[in-house]
Amino acid sequence: MPIVRDPLDPKISMWHFLAYYLRFMREKEGLSLTQWGKVIGAARSTVSNMEAGRHRLQEDHARIIDRTYGTGRLIELLLWYAQAAHDPDWFRQYSKYEEQASLVKIYNGEFIPLPLQTDEYTWAYVQETDTKDPEALQGTRVKRKRAMLDREDPPYLMVLIHESVLASVVGGPAVMKDQLKYLLKLVMVPTMSVRVVPFTAGAHRGCDGSFQVISLDGRDIAYAGAQNGGRLIEEPSEAREFSFKFDRISAKALPEDGSRALIEQYVERYS
Repeated sequence: MPIVRDPLDPKISMWHFLAYYLRFMREKEGLSLTQWGKVIGAARSTVSNMEAGRHRLQEDHARIIDRTYGTGRLIELLLWYAQAAHDPDWFRQYSKYEEQASLVKIYNGEFIPLPLQTDEYTWAYVQETDTKDPEALQGTRVKRKRAMLDREDPPYLMVLIHESVLASVVGGPAVMKDQLKYLLKLVMVPTMSVRVVPFTAGAHRGCDGSFQVISLDGRDIAYAGAQNGGRLIEEPSEAREFSFKFDRISAKALPEDGSRALIEQYVERYS
């Protein structure tokens, strides 16, 4: 017999509430996962993953459900609120998207982005967190980095960092020197582009904080960094805004050759 799991707790987040309600509707109609999949035009496994919170409902599915069951715009609006609300469980979903990405655009004006960090550089930041188990957090971050870079088909990384990241002495001069030398190796990898926004660029669209845009199969999602957690952005138009913001910052960054030359200058400073 198939394993029947308990529904998600709808009190955790709007996404959990939506998954809970979709399962309630399916069971109320007496439909199997396969039958419900035929209603919305999705595979049985996709329906199962939606109800388990491993896959997010899409707008076209929401409209089909509303149209089929005469629920007005209820499911579509629940989806909108789920996309707009802060999700306490956002990081689990974000990590899955990161592992599936074909293209990742990253802007960071405060530190080297995690996929490009040496383990020593990562450890310097972990030690400044409030975690009670720094070794476990270090292991999680290193594992997340490896999951992205060691894939058979790693995503193409387009990274923009501010020059202040190069000037910030994280972990001491020796750690910074090794970090920047490692960065110089990565900029030669065919699946990476690393460029620096110099101090001379002045004000730019990245001054509000770091963010990422992750390209999946047929859609983009974004992540905006913030104190005590970030925000996962799945609404298509808002995700496109972050992609546009990345392009605007990119226009003020040095070309790849100029960025490498600037990084090399900072390596010499730490020697």
